[in-house]
Amino acid sequence: MTKEELTKKTIEVINDPSSSSNSELTLALDIINNDYETTKDTIIKLTYHLDSLEENYNKILKEYKKRNGGK
Repeated sequence: MTKEELTKKTIEVINDPSSSSNSELTLALDIINNDYETTKDTIIKLTYHLDSLEENYNKILKEYKKRNGGK
C-alpha cells in the first residue's frame, strides 16, 4: 500500500472502527503509534533546540547590555 492509501485506510478505521477487521484495527494502531512516537521525538528535539536558543540569546543580550550601559 502507498502512503496515501495507508492514510486513507487509517482515517476510515478512525471514523468507523466497529466496521473494521482486526487486521485493519492493528494496522491503524501501528500507524497512529508510529506517528505519535515520531511527533513526540520531534517535540523533544525542538524543546532542546528552543532551550539552547534562549540560552544563547540571553548570553548575547547580557554582553550587549554590559557594553551599552545596561540599555
